[in-house]
Amino acid sequence: MADTGKFNERDYTSAKERVGNFFKEFVKRDGRKKVRVYADQIREIAHREQTSLVVSLDDVSEYDPELTEAIINNARRYEKIFSDSVYDLLPEMKTRDSVPKDTLDVYIEHRIMMEQRLRQPGDTHDPRNNYPPELLKRFEVYFKLPAEQKMSSVRDLKAIYLGKLIGVKGVVIRCTEVKPLMSVATYICDQCGAETYQPIISNQFTPLDTCPSQDCKTNKSGGKLALQTRGSKFMKFQELRIQEHSDQVPVGDVPRTTVVYARGENTRLCQPGDHVNITGVYLPQQKAGFRQMMSGLLSSSYVEAHSIIKMNKLETAELEEDLTEEELQAIQEEDFFEKLAGSIAPEIFGHVDVKKALLLQLVGGVDKRPADGMHIRGTINVCLMGDPGVAKSQLLGYVTRLCPRSQYTTGSGSSGVGLTASVMKDPLTGEMTLEGGVLVLADGGICCIDEFDKMHENDRTAIHEVMEQQTISIAKAGIMTTLNARVSILAAANPLYGRYNVKKTIEQNVNLPAALLSRFDLLFLIQDKIDRESDLRLAQHIFYVHQNCTEPQLSFTPLDMKLLRRYIHSCQKVDPYVPEELTEYIVKGYVAIRKDARGGGADAAFMSPRTLLAILRLASALARLRTSEIVEKEDVDEALRLMEASKASLHNQPDAQNKRPQSVVDRVYHIIQEFASSTGSNSARISELLDLCTSKGIKQSDFDKAIKEYEELNVWQLNQNGTRLTFI
Repeated sequence: MADTGKFNERDYTSAKERVGNFFKEFVKRDGRKKVRVYADQIREIAHREQTSLVVSLDDVSEYDPELTEAIINNARRYEKIFSDSVYDLLPEMKTRDSVPKDTLDVYIEHRIMMEQRLRQPGDTHDPRNNYPPELLKRFEVYFKLPAEQKMSSVRDLKAIYLGKLIGVKGVVIRCTEVKPLMSVATYICDQCGAETYQPIISNQFTPLDTCPSQDCKTNKSGGKLALQTRGSKFMKFQELRIQEHSDQVPVGDVPRTTVVYARGENTRLCQPGDHVNITGVYLPQQKAGFRQMMSGLLSSSYVEAHSIIKMNKLETAELEEDLTEEELQAIQEEDFFEKLAGSIAPEIFGHVDVKKALLLQLVGGVDKRPADGMHIRGTINVCLMGDPGVAKSQLLGYVTRLCPRSQYTTGSGSSGVGLTASVMKDPLTGEMTLEGGVLVLADGGICCIDEFDKMHENDRTAIHEVMEQQTISIAKAGIMTTLNARVSILAAANPLYGRYNVKKTIEQNVNLPAALLSRFDLLFLIQDKIDRESDLRLAQHIFYVHQNCTEPQLSFTPLDMKLLRRYIHSCQKVDPYVPEELTEYIVKGYVAIRKDARGGGADAAFMSPRTLLAILRLASALARLRTSEIVEKEDVDEALRLMEASKASLHNQPDAQNKRPQSVVDRVYHIIQEFASSTGSNSARISELLDLCTSKGIKQSDFDKAIKEYEELNVWQLNQNGTRLTFI
């Protein structure tokens, strides 16, 4: 703590002296030795080894609390004071000559050397004083907020914060290209050859026209100035627009946005869709000319960025924390797949297979990129169709909260450009720029689209390319480009007639074309069927959740959202492969599915060759869940079972209500009977029958139960080894 006496904020000299003492005297302990943090950084700046100096206000508060408060309340002024103080300390901190880094360094060194050669003997005038400090400063000063200060929402930025150092959080929705911004204009006179410098402190300036040198004034030659870009100073400039998070928007209101100006080292740190924390100075926007006349007394505002931190990186750092042995043991116990799936929206009753599909969608498959440039997607697309009130939207909302990078939208409130990308005119440069839509913002995550059937057909066609090629091709207003949209689609659709009509096909019920439905890896039809026992359990479950705001007691303890998110993130690092011995097995399973669809029934449209890739993606996701490098036969069996469950939910024949529901044991019997009839043999190997049944989505335990039950009924018998079955 420095003994600084009474602090006068208005005294520039006193404030500059305090800042200089802070740079020289502040030390931090690094083990047993003390380190002068800022003095060492200024020395690196003097040697052109560092271009920015980040001043932590926690350090300033430790040295001088009054100075910290003054910086926060008048950040723009103290930014200049800190910059001037560093500039004054550079000569004494410089211990060796530095190599020029760019053209401006060479220009400045050459001009100073010429001044030293031309000055008279005994002249103690510093040649650097002939140049504006803004030209000679080759560094930037940024402030870092104290750790205890919370980030504000965009909605909380008010007039009382103008000129102050603030922290704001939001989602980046637009980034302009990085362009050079002139900070010092250099002119040369066409008569006397004198150079004139003009510091620029805003986004607009009026170029000088007449030479102000003493020679032109004495001779009255009226020399004209010409802008010399070689001697002018430029800095990188980028404009961002951030929007407040969706959970911070009040009901019935629209999200607020604000403009952020990033300069120098703060450019190219984020892209649309990134969640960011920004520290900066909140300032009014200066307008000039006709714009000022039109706006009158109104003024817009912006944030001059001092620090931009991607929250995605912070979340990734949190997600990449290694799971402890206790956590892994709690997750990877018996029936861990059912436990992980049950941990997804445990407040929602039932929907076991749907939750398993959502879990596999969160994990995802493995992207394949052959040498010829072809891309085979690894993302899994899921569509939930069904009657109103079966918790489709609640499942979408939970997945949106669980996935670190996700976007939620509705079909009725989305347009084609809102989903893909829109072409906007940049108000600063006047150029046409692209502004990413929902699918671009969700790149690398999940995009949840509710009321999928309410979307207009012209807008819905924009999703076709995204769902298979994972890209968005744009050819508008002279902009021809391809944007990445490596996103999984989770869609929910209601039946066209209010409730599902079993007498109509899937396309007729949900009014979606087969070309779009075939792009979904899994389609689940969730029907609200009347059943006294299930209705009773559902009502009790809903009442308990409504009364206690938590799920009822389950047979297992659901994982909390943070632990589930960390485990899914660790699973995504694994890249499993399919071994050669499983190739024939997967092909047979796919051919069997295609054979069932060959009759041209209601489900024929969904059994396209894309189904084979869907099986591989689901099996790879299951292997990832086990953190295994190899896809096992059990993974393929579960993938085929989910495909069969998805397919079975869609098979609602008109006379289905008049038929007695078929048990799993009966299904096994009919499958074996059909196999014996097709082969013309009264015996078969058990392993062959097991493969056939598992490809139909039947578990091995159910298969063994059926074999034993019908053996006791003397329908068939097994040999002594239990490896061959013979009909009696």
